[in-house]
Amino acid sequence: MSADPVASSASSADLFARLAQTIASRAGADPAKSYVAKLMAKAPDAALKKVGEEAAEFIMACKDAELEASAEDRERVVGEAADVWFHMLVAMSRYDVGGADVLAELARREGLSGIEEKASRPK
Repeated sequence: MSADPVASSASSADLFARLAQTIASRAGADPAKSYVAKLMAKAPDAALKKVGEEAAEFIMACKDAELEASAEDRERVVGEAADVWFHMLVAMSRYDVGGADVLAELARREGLSGIEEKASRPK
C-alpha cells in the first residue's frame, strides 16, 4: 500500500476547506460553465443522484479489482472514491456541512467500538 499523501488530519482538513471554498465559489456561477453550478441549480436531487451513481461505480470498481489489485485496478478504485467524496462535498454544502465536520465526527468515534457507537445513537 502506498503512503497516504494527506495522512495528517491538519492537511486533510485543509484540503476539505479548499474544496469547500471552491464549491462555494462556483455554486452561483453559470451552470453552462461550471459543473458545480449545474449540480447546485438542480439541488438537492442532482448532487444526491451523483453521490448514488458514483457510490455504485466505486462498488463495482472494488468488486472488479483483483484481490491483489493491479495498479490499474487500484487507480480505478481511487478515482471512483474521489468522485464519491467530491459529490458528497457538493451535496453536503447545501446543508452547511463540510469535510472538517465529518473529520471531527470520525475523530470523536476513534477508539470506540462501532457496535457500541451505533447503539449509543438516539433512536
